[in-house]
Amino acid sequence: MNPLESQKAYYDARAPEYNDWWERKGRYDRGAEATAAWRADIDALDSWLDEFQPSGSVLELACGTGNWTEKLLKHSGDLTAVDASPKMLAQCRARVGANKARFLQSDIFAFEADRQYDVVFFGFWLSHVPPERFEEFWIRIRAALKPDGRFFFVDSQYEASSTAADHVLTAKTDTRQTRKLNDGREFEVYKIFYDPDDLSQRLRRLGFQNEVRASERFFLCGHGQRK
Repeated sequence: MNPLESQKAYYDARAPEYNDWWERKGRYDRGAEATAAWRADIDALDSWLDEFQPSGSVLELACGTGNWTEKLLKHSGDLTAVDASPKMLAQCRARVGANKARFLQSDIFAFEADRQYDVVFFGFWLSHVPPERFEEFWIRIRAALKPDGRFFFVDSQYEASSTAADHVLTAKTDTRQTRKLNDGREFEVYKIFYDPDDLSQRLRRLGFQNEVRASERFFLCGHGQRK
């Protein structure tokens, strides 16, 4: 199985336990101090998203179980949520309500928006884009945005305690990682960790005004718009 197919299979199989990571449960519980730091960093992300105000029509790529879909619906009533995993998409739909958004199952690398949006959002997805497809992905983002459209993303910093206790975080320069499920099955996924300044410069070269910043420990956040 090639890495992209492995990645898709992993996230579909992981859907029932995905929120263990987000809620710091089971294998992802690294103790009270780490959990408090995690929650403080999530609060920072929430604050940055509120400052950004993702209003108007919003496209969410890789919506997962709906952690960010809920937050986006506080700002926009015109939301399209896309994910390659039917199990993830079903959880998201059940969580936020089938009538609250438009839900589309699609491979993100093959997805072509049927209209342009005011905002494109993606949470913990950019790090799973293979390096050789980085520019192609951002071309899709540009095509999905209105001429004055904006984007917002969140992702992971290189921090060993962010992942499960039984995962081995290899070197920051590695582009692939091995991930386990609770039942012990292993999958290879892409996981690219970005330096905020380097990422911001790359996006400027692709024609996006942007700002990329890091939370205290766990996350990256970027936002900007088409030039």
